[in-house]
Amino acid sequence: MSSQDILLSSHNWKTRFFSIWVGQTISLLGTSLAQFAIIWHLTQQTGSATVLAMASLVGMLPQIVLGPVIGALVDRWNRRMVLIAADALNILTTLALALLFAAGTAQVWHIYLALMLRSASSSFRDSAMGASIVMLAPKEQFARLQGINQARMGLMAVLSAPLGALLLALTPIQNILHADWLTTLFAIAPLLVFSIPQPEKHPTASATSVLQDMKDGLTFVLGWRGLSILILIAMLINLLLTPTFALTPLLVTKYFNGGAAQLAALEMAMGVGVILGGLGLGAWGGFKKRIVTAMLGLMGMGAGVLLVGMAPAALFAVALAGMFFTGVANPITNGSIGAIMQSMIPANMQGRVFSLLGTGAMIASPLGMIVAGPLSDLVGVRVWFVIGGIICIALALLCNLIPSVMNIELHKHAPAPSHS
Repeated sequence: MSSQDILLSSHNWKTRFFSIWVGQTISLLGTSLAQFAIIWHLTQQTGSATVLAMASLVGMLPQIVLGPVIGALVDRWNRRMVLIAADALNILTTLALALLFAAGTAQVWHIYLALMLRSASSSFRDSAMGASIVMLAPKEQFARLQGINQARMGLMAVLSAPLGALLLALTPIQNILHADWLTTLFAIAPLLVFSIPQPEKHPTASATSVLQDMKDGLTFVLGWRGLSILILIAMLINLLLTPTFALTPLLVTKYFNGGAAQLAALEMAMGVGVILGGLGLGAWGGFKKRIVTAMLGLMGMGAGVLLVGMAPAALFAVALAGMFFTGVANPITNGSIGAIMQSMIPANMQGRVFSLLGTGAMIASPLGMIVAGPLSDLVGVRVWFVIGGIICIALALLCNLIPSVMNIELHKHAPAPSHS
């Protein structure tokens, strides 16, 4: 056991980890509320689907274009300083946008630029925080911490829309933006008190280029068959399930003949499920063989989506149950896969590998929409839910027949490249 493992085996890791985690959570709530307020402002002021689509696109661009670069830089730079710099960028960007709104001079292109910079900030922050967990907590806690993180995402999904709408009714948008950058200070404060241990680096690391670091990350992934397949599966899940959530409003209006209340109920059922699933994984930790937990979760997600697609039009409660079940299974799947990667990937490669995964997921999501949109227009929205659910179940069953996936936690990978 290394000195790092000995240090993290003590109870002392909890104070540092959860101080940083709580600060990040407070900041994330402010960011979620501001994001809702910005998108709702665009919706009210323009009423344009093109404007909203462009807002989504500019939010994706930093991850798609810069994701691998960000991962390489995070592995190369001091992760604590990356987190502070990313939060500082969010503060400056959000404060500038708030001042523009207060002056009544905010234009759509200002909002696009702010969304792009905020997305870049989030990409650096998420990559640095994800890569830092292995340095802040012992391995046996990874699955539980992933579950807690997934529950946090569900909580943000449940709170951000209704709370954001309430705040917009009570106060101008610039005040919500001010609240965002002020909550970001809670993320920075613990980082000024606690350090984040850095992974060991080879003496020649500084002599290599960022491009070489990116190449090493890709080589590492492609050279590990089980990991490559697992990342491909994660991309397929995004390709299949991202459209289901995007198409849910049409399912509500065209199939269930419902309105905003029914849509909100489905989103709430999903969010509550994510919270409970995340908390459950956090308390349980999953099976000793975490890949089994992940595959059972994937089957559960597929079954939940399939149940939504198969629900009779007169039985909306069945769709609610399906969304809730999907929500419960989601963090069990994602949390278990994340824990496997955190425990198996060398600490000095985590930024690159997680960024490659994030970039692949971002690319897969719009590709799924390109296919799902026209198909749903032709044969109905329910078909995509049925297809997505069946394929998710089939992927989980198929993985049980692939030894390199099911034995991924026994894999003895080659060490990270000596120059990275």
